[in-house]
Amino acid sequence: MPHTRTGAAWVGICTATLLAVVLIVFMLQNTRSAEVSFLWMHGSLPLALGLLIAGVGAALLTMAVGAARITQLRRQR
Repeated sequence: MPHTRTGAAWVGICTATLLAVVLIVFMLQNTRSAEVSFLWMHGSLPLALGLLIAGVGAALLTMAVGAARITQLRRQR
C-alpha cells in the first residue's frame, strides 16, 4: 500500500494523543509547589507547570534559531 497524507495525519494524531496522555500523567504526579524566580518576577507554581513552561520556552527558542538558519540558507541559494 502506498503512503498517503491521510495515513500520515492519522499516525501524527495518534502520536500526539499518546504524548498528551504521558504529559497529563506527568503533570498529575508532580503537583507539589515550587518557588520560581525569573528576572524581576517571583512566585510559586506547580512543579510540572514550571517544567512545561521551561520546555515550551526552549522549544520556541530552538524553532526561532532553526527558522533563522532556514532563512539564511534560502537567501544564499
